[in-house]
Amino acid sequence: MMDEFRVRDRDAPISPEGIIFRAYGYKHPRESCICDVEYADSSIYQSEDPRAPRSSTTGKYYKFYADGGLNFVKEKFPQYLIFHEPLQRKLVGIKKSQMKELRRPDKKLNEILKLNPPDPLIEVLFDILELIKAHSQLIPSNFGIFGSILHDFYNLDYSDIDLIIYGRKNLAELRELLSDFYMDESFPISNEFDKPASQTTPGHWYFTNYSVKEYLKYQRVKRIYAVIKSKKIPRTVKIEFEPVKNWTEITEKYDTQTRIQPIGWVRAVGRILDDANGFFMEAGYPIEIEKILEGPKIDEITKILSYVEEFRGQLSTDDRFIVEGNLEKVTSPKNEYYQITLTYGPNYYKQMLKKY
Repeated sequence: MMDEFRVRDRDAPISPEGIIFRAYGYKHPRESCICDVEYADSSIYQSEDPRAPRSSTTGKYYKFYADGGLNFVKEKFPQYLIFHEPLQRKLVGIKKSQMKELRRPDKKLNEILKLNPPDPLIEVLFDILELIKAHSQLIPSNFGIFGSILHDFYNLDYSDIDLIIYGRKNLAELRELLSDFYMDESFPISNEFDKPASQTTPGHWYFTNYSVKEYLKYQRVKRIYAVIKSKKIPRTVKIEFEPVKNWTEITEKYDTQTRIQPIGWVRAVGRILDDANGFFMEAGYPIEIEKILEGPKIDEITKILSYVEEFRGQLSTDDRFIVEGNLEKVTSPKNEYYQITLTYGPNYYKQMLKKY
């Protein structure tokens, strides 16, 4: 019997043409994965955006922003569109048979840690993991590396250190540890969002129901965004700790018989029943609706799903919330229910999820 092909959030499939994908979430069709498009080789894509270029020993790549990757695949490489049965439409994705390579963040970090650090940025990465290990039960195998270091095109002058923390229990311990670091100035790690707002405010902000001030507040209390000062590199380095589920925690299943039907737009208030999946992608909350403020008056709304990065980890069990997004009807062979989904679409910047 062949081993089951499995991917999880932030694994990185690579196409033969040099398109670097990012596996998106945990529910994927058999022998395939639904993806975001992150980068493409300069031989097939170039961008005038000054943020986009990435260089490595093997060539030059350009990063996609907003829906650029989606449009690129639709126009140039439609073979990387996969029919999604529940939604009854095609999404960006790649089949196992189409992959030149599948980069796993945990395996890449393990490879890096077996070597002598080749440069100051990787030395700082080693220092971060050693500091965490010295003050907690966490060990390097609880982590992975993504972003530019995963793909070997990081830049010593401006690249961040993007780490994955695997598992709910490990995430909880890490957030407590980072709280201790943030409160003690003797540690070199501090909260990125403790800096003046002018240094952390996004350059462009389009959300109409979610202010920059609210964004900064929520990012600060998530405690997964940090900066480190080190004598080994002449700048402050940003660190992100991205939560990803352990393999044993992945219970989501892709069901070809499930159908997800768009119903309309809804604005509602309610209460969070469980926050166990709030930090993961997709962020999922079982909920109790208290009142529909706008949209169809449906009582059987039992879930919020968020694919919007800004809204992950916003809420805790028993928090009252206000949400605005897409109302969907989910029908499977076992049951039928309604959910509110926050995702890419025409009203992207009208969406919100926050305490009420």
